[in-house]
Amino acid sequence: MKIWPPSEPSLQETDFNCGDTGEQEMTFSLRSCSHSAHNASALTPDLCHHGNTRAVSQCMGNKMDGSVGPMRVLVTGGSGLVGRAIERVVKEEGGGREGETWIFLSSKETNLVSAEETRAAFERHRPTHVIHLAAMVGGLYRNMRQNLDFWRNNLHINDNVLHTSQEFGVVKVVSCLSTCVFPDNTTYPLDETMMHNGVPHESNYGYAYAKRMIDVHNRALFQQYGLKYTAVIPTNMFGPHDNYNIEDGHVMPGLIHKTYLAKKEGTPLQVWGSGRALRQFIYSLDLARLFLWVLREYDEVEPIILSVGEEDELTVKDAVDAVVEAFRFEGKVIYDTSKSDGQIKKTASNAKLRKYLPDFKFTPFKQAILETCDWFAANFDSARK
Repeated sequence: MKIWPPSEPSLQETDFNCGDTGEQEMTFSLRSCSHSAHNASALTPDLCHHGNTRAVSQCMGNKMDGSVGPMRVLVTGGSGLVGRAIERVVKEEGGGREGETWIFLSSKETNLVSAEETRAAFERHRPTHVIHLAAMVGGLYRNMRQNLDFWRNNLHINDNVLHTSQEFGVVKVVSCLSTCVFPDNTTYPLDETMMHNGVPHESNYGYAYAKRMIDVHNRALFQQYGLKYTAVIPTNMFGPHDNYNIEDGHVMPGLIHKTYLAKKEGTPLQVWGSGRALRQFIYSLDLARLFLWVLREYDEVEPIILSVGEEDELTVKDAVDAVVEAFRFEGKVIYDTSKSDGQIKKTASNAKLRKYLPDFKFTPFKQAILETCDWFAANFDSARK
């Protein structure tokens, strides 16, 4: 296995690439690997070989008879929350396979809003497969302020990645959506068929509509060219290497940062909103393991929800209590009800995932929270915030 760069990259904040840290591109080839026992049956299936013959034969690293050789996987947003989790699973849990090359692309190397820079990245790396995580992202309050920016920038990023993938004969693209794509006024639980059944919540409609267009693009590519590009819909994700910005980050990383500071400074913990909003939280490492399964095995254009079950849905107050326990915070907790709760409920069904992977085991919530809080405390000076 060769890794570039050899030293640990520095962390810097940026707007793009799924909370991308602005690191340089990281590439490594897998000469040999041992497979982790954790979810081994789900994570080590036969190499996926879907896509039309013309696209397959054009792919660098593929055999001329149309079968797929060792994959060259380009991960956009490769230094963000999910990208770093995928890197860990590939390198440390045996998620990668002998002969494969994994390229983790960051916004410091390539601005995917630019069609020219996107094409140049594909010229350099010639991927056979793409995991598309790159996005302009932010929490509730940033979305409310910048809906136009979220719409335009994400629309450009997604069109550039998908169109360039098609042009370069990429066999499969797995893109990352969000449960915010679903209608605000709907029935629950949400499932994969309901994405386009109504308008999304007004707080983040720019981001939501841009993400919906990935599904439209994928369906059109299949109809016109037979390409099986797909997307996953994770629920609220969290873990190491997140963006812990209090003003503009998502609920869990912002809460972790606030609690850390409240304990350090001996002040009350101020929580925005009432705490009654319901969310399904998924640990970034669990999501990474599932991404690899989708890349290798999932054979549908229709998206798939990646989430814990409905029975594991928690209130924001439950999340607060777990973070408070992880940090052993003993101060006062104050809920600022003058701040918006956002969408109160987004309950999603993981029935389709369970049909495929009935035995997949998610990391227990409190264990995942503890690991994330410990990581943040140990990396406070370098973590994005």
